Amino acid sequence: MTVSLNDTAFGGGQSSPGASGGQDSRVVLSARGLRRDFGGFVAVNNVDLDVHHARVHALIGPNGAGKTTVFNLLTKFLQPTSGTITLLDHDITKTDPAKVARMGLVRSFQISAVFPHLTVLDNVRVALQRPGGLSTQFWLPMQALNRLNERAMELIEAVGLQDARKNLAADLSYGRKRVLEIATTLALDPKVLLLDEPMAGMGHEDVHIVSDIIREVAKDRAILMVEHNLKVVADLCDQVTVLQRGEILTSGDYLTVSQDERVRVAYMGTEHE
Repeated sequence: MTVSLNDTAFGGGQSSPGASGGQDSRVVLSARGLRRDFGGFVAVNNVDLDVHHARVHALIGPNGAGKTTVFNLLTKFLQPTSGTITLLDHDITKTDPAKVARMGLVRSFQISAVFPHLTVLDNVRVALQRPGGLSTQFWLPMQALNRLNERAMELIEAVGLQDARKNLAADLSYGRKRVLEIATTLALDPKVLLLDEPMAGMGHEDVHIVSDIIREVAKDRAILMVEHNLKVVADLCDQVTVLQRGEILTSGDYLTVSQDERVRVAYMGTEHE
């Protein structure tokens, strides 16, 4: 996706109102000296990152800056060449992805990952099977899933999909599919939620709806998101970290970051380029 900048996006003027407004700002996910080599290519180099409870933290940067690689390292889809990762005071540097997810670090992907031929309700019930203790009990009748209905409906209502609970996921708009995906990730009761381009491909109305959902979700969990829509970042995020060529260029609130000339150059280049 191409990043588009304009006077509004990097005009400064106002800092983000933040998502939390609370006093609990403990670090729940951190990385120190994170590095990943692919042969002779250094994709991520010396990345230090702190993600706080009840805050929305954006990871931004030009295409190819290493944002998704950082996500893959944090969620252990990739093993770091060097560095350490800590989740809830536990070193997870060498922990496998499934265990990391069970510990409370859950992510979404750039492409919507729902079951298209299941209803909205059944998609959420599938996600609830592990925390509900049903994921390996295949001998139980289908009626056993009914115990998950109450919690499933709570999640569906929390993201505003109650009117579509009986609809097939395939029949939802793209934006509502992404909303359903948020509901299924919340079914795992994450302590830290990583969202990879949650607004990608959405129209203005869907962006507004999903922003409100993320703001609400962040009241009691940490969120780290990769996002190209800088208006969303400005309106939603408490902290912004900018990557360039796999390294951190700067970090701070949106107002601070947006006024950094190095960030403008990283996105738009110089007059001589």
